[in-house]
Amino acid sequence: MSTRIRTIAGPVFLCAALALAARAAVAQSGDIPKRPEQLVFAELSFEPPRAEEYRRELAGGIPVYLAPSRELPLITLSLAFRGGAYLDPPERRGLAALTGALMRQGGTARLSADELDEKLDLLAARADVRVGATESGASLDALSMNFEEAFALFIEMLREPGFDEGKLAIHQANLIERMKSQNDDAADIIGREFAALMYGREHFAAVVPTKEMIEKASVAEMRDMHRRIFNPANLIVAASGDFDPEALCARLEQAFAGWPAGEALPAVPAPASEPEPGIYHVHKDIPQGKVIIGLRGIRRDDPDALVMELMNDILGGGGFTSRITQRVRSDEGLAYSAGSQLDTPVHFPGAFVVSFETKNATVPFAISIAFEEIARIRGELVSVDELEVARNGRIEAFPTRFGGAERMLQTLVQDEMTGRPVDHWQTYRARLRAATPEDIRAAAARLLDTDRLVVLIGGDYDAIAEGDEHATLRPERWAELEAAGVAGGPFRAFVEKYGGAVRHLPLRDPLTQEPLAR
Repeated sequence: MSTRIRTIAGPVFLCAALALAARAAVAQSGDIPKRPEQLVFAELSFEPPRAEEYRRELAGGIPVYLAPSRELPLITLSLAFRGGAYLDPPERRGLAALTGALMRQGGTARLSADELDEKLDLLAARADVRVGATESGASLDALSMNFEEAFALFIEMLREPGFDEGKLAIHQANLIERMKSQNDDAADIIGREFAALMYGREHFAAVVPTKEMIEKASVAEMRDMHRRIFNPANLIVAASGDFDPEALCARLEQAFAGWPAGEALPAVPAPASEPEPGIYHVHKDIPQGKVIIGLRGIRRDDPDALVMELMNDILGGGGFTSRITQRVRSDEGLAYSAGSQLDTPVHFPGAFVVSFETKNATVPFAISIAFEEIARIRGELVSVDELEVARNGRIEAFPTRFGGAERMLQTLVQDEMTGRPVDHWQTYRARLRAATPEDIRAAAARLLDTDRLVVLIGGDYDAIAEGDEHATLRPERWAELEAAGVAGGPFRAFVEKYGGAVRHLPLRDPLTQEPLAR
C-alpha cells in the first residue's frame, strides 16, 4: 500500500496509516494476531509534493499556490514579499521592521487603527504583517463565510496603510523601553557580539538599532519603505482552506489590479569582511560563563551542504546522541545544554557555532573538549552507527516538512522565492543515503578550519582565567596540564597561535550602542 502525504500532519498521518495497515494485514490473513509484534505492515511510502501540482499564475505574472480543502470552514491566505531589513538605510536601522509593525497597527487611509481592529474582531479574522531580514510577508486567517469582507480589509491594509502618527509614537516608545533591558541577559549580549564578529558591526545581520534611529523614523520614510517592499513585483501568494480555486484567483486578480509594481530591489549584500580568529571576552558579572565558538560557513546551496548538515548532527546538532552534547553534558556534567548549529542562509555564507554555558571555573575545560571534538571529526571517520542515526533522523522527519497544507505551501513558496532547484526534495533522501563516513570527514575538514575559529566568552573573566584542575586560558599552565594528562590538544595550539591574548570587548550602551567604560 502506498500512501501519499500532502496536507495531513506527520503524526496524524502515521497513526492513521498504521491503523489502516493493521486492518489490511488482518483482512489478508483472515485471523487477528494474538500479539502486537505479530502484526505485519505494508511498507509506508511518501513522495514530496511537486510545485507544479499547486502552482498557478495570475495575469500579471504573480505566482499563486493553492491547496483547497473542505475539512473546516476556514481560509488561510499568505502573501510573501521579497525585501526586508537589509534595505534599511545605515542611519535608519530598524525602519523596515517599524514599517511592518505600523502597517498592521496604524490603520488604513480610510479607517483608524481602532476601527480596523474592531472590524477584524467582529469578523473573527486575524491579519498580520511581518518584516524579516531579507523577506517580508502578510497573512490573513478568516472564516470562509465572511472571507470576502475580511479579505477586502486585508488588501486595504496592505495597499493603503494609514501609518497613524499616534500609534507610531506608542510603538517607538515601547521599542525604546525594551532596548533599555538589552544588557540584562548575558546570552543576548554575546549573541549580538558574536554576530558583529561574524558579519561586521555594520552589516544588517549584526546591526543593532539605536534609540536615535528609532526616534527619527518618520511616516514619510515608512511609506517609501512600504512602496519598495509591498508591491506585486515582489509577491508570491499561497492559500489553503475552504475556497473555490477559480473564484479565489478571480478575487486576487481584482484586488491586485492597478497596484503599482515597484523598482527592482538591490541584491542582498554579503558581509564586507571576514571574522578575525582569536579569543574574545565581554564582561558580565554572572556565575556561569557563556561560550560561542564559531566561524563563517557556507550558503544554503553549497554542493556539500547536506553532508555538512549530517556532520553537524553527529558533532553537536543532533541532541543527546551528538558528540559535544555527550561529552560536555553527559560525560563531564559541565553544562545542561551544549551543542552545535550550522546556519546556511541563501545569500551569503552563514555561521557554524558551538555553544554552551558552564560555571566560570570550567569554561576552559569545556572549550578544550569542543576543540578536541572538532579536531576528531576532521581527522577520523565517524562510525557507521553514528551516520545511520543522523541520516535516519532526517529521513524520518522529512514528511513533517510538508505536514499540513499551510506548512507545505510555505515550503513551496520559499523554494520559488529563493530559487531552490525544482528536484531538491525529490532527491533529498537519496542524497542523504549516499553520504559516507569519508564524505563526512571531507566536509568537516573543509568547513571546520580550526585556524579560523572565533571563541567568544561572556562572563567574569577573572574567575574564568583562574580555571580549575582541568584547564585554563593561561598559556603558562599548559605544561602543568600536560603533566596531569589533560593537554588541551588543539585548543592549546589555538591559544599559542594567537599568543594567548584575549581581546576584551566593551559592553555597549543599550540605547546608543556606544562602548561603556568598565
